[in-house]
This record gives sequence, C-alpha cells and structure tokens, in this order.
Amino acid sequence: QVQLVESGGGLVQAGGSLRLSCAAPGRTFSNYAKAWFRQAPGKEREFVAAIEWSGDRTNYADSVKGRFTISRDNAKNTVFLQMNSLKPEDTAVYYCAAGPSASARHQTDWAHWGQGTQVTVSE
Repeated sequence: QVQLVESGGGLVQAGGSLRLSCAAPGRTFSNYAKAWFRQAPGKEREFVAAIEWSGDRTNYADSVKGRFTISRDNAKNTVFLQMNSLKPEDTAVYYCAAGPSASARHQTDWAHWGQGTQVTVSE
C-alpha cells in the first residue's frame, strides 16, 4: 500500500524551476527521515537529497548541490524539493522515500516509497 504521494512534476525548459511535494496521510512516517531519489531511463535509481525528521540536517548529491533545496513541513507531513536552474540531465522520475537517516544514500536503505512523478527538462 503506497502511503507516500508525490506531485509537482512536469515539463520545464532548461534554466527553469519546479517544486515537488511528497505527502503522507495523517502522521504516517512523520518521525522518519525523508529523501528524494530519481531514475532516468536506462539508469539506476540515484540519491538526490535527504532531510532528517527534525529538519535540522540535510544531505545532497553533488550534482544538485546549490540548485536543489529539500525542506519539510511536519505539521502537514509533507516534504518538498525546490529545483532551480534545471538542466536536461535532471530529466527523470523523481521518487520520495521514508527511512532511518538523512545520511543514507543508497535506495536499499529506504524502506518506503512513493510511485514517482515525472520531471522533464527540455533544451
């Protein structure tokens, strides 16, 4: 049963911005770290960013550092990914995950997943 629901994906030109959201019902996963991963066609799922349940520590992949910002609103049980200065190589399905720690960068460390939202960045 999927309990993480992503939204906010779409088509944007290079240099543009998108804001992804990931919501969970009620207090489900409210005290878990949250992360964003992405998977491009023919490639493995890769870590993008993560945030501790308290919001006081974040972790980013080098490829998105300085362009993407992860944040969370625990009152709404929602995590966000603000993506600026988008590049064509950011094109992928973006997945939200809930797990033990923002230090975890491999997908096997994260037990709970959403179904993903498509982000397409055109030239």
